[in-house]
Amino acid sequence: DQPRVSLCTGATKDMGKMLGGEEEKDPDAQKKEEERQEALRQQEEERKAKHARMEAEREKVRQQIRDKYGLKKKEEKEAEEKAALEQPCEGSLTRPKKAIPAGCGDEEEEEEESILDTVLKYLPGPLQDMFKK
Repeated sequence: DQPRVSLCTGATKDMGKMLGGEEEKDPDAQKKEEERQEALRQQEEERKAKHARMEAEREKVRQQIRDKYGLKKKEEKEAEEKAALEQPCEGSLTRPKKAIPAGCGDEEEEEEESILDTVLKYLPGPLQDMFKK
């Protein structure tokens, strides 16, 4: 006749909470939650600062490479291209399509022939004969 020990004594209290019973109110719950939120905010700020430092270091290395090889940033290239399109040089070989006056595109074949003749001048003799035929 051994006394029976109930294994569920602690579980019944938790079961009542799960089934919608009254929870025991923790007086410090609000304070703990605020501290937890503050800790999360602080961790996020530290993470952002760390990433900003890492990106600054990467940018410094990128700039050294750009300086070494004479490269330009993508933004600088785009800005120069826009400036070049807005203010075309007088002796420029490229021009925006809008700037071509009407009726000027009809002589394309003559231009191509003159370009071909120019190229043929610089070819060796046997190659010139092949292209003239």
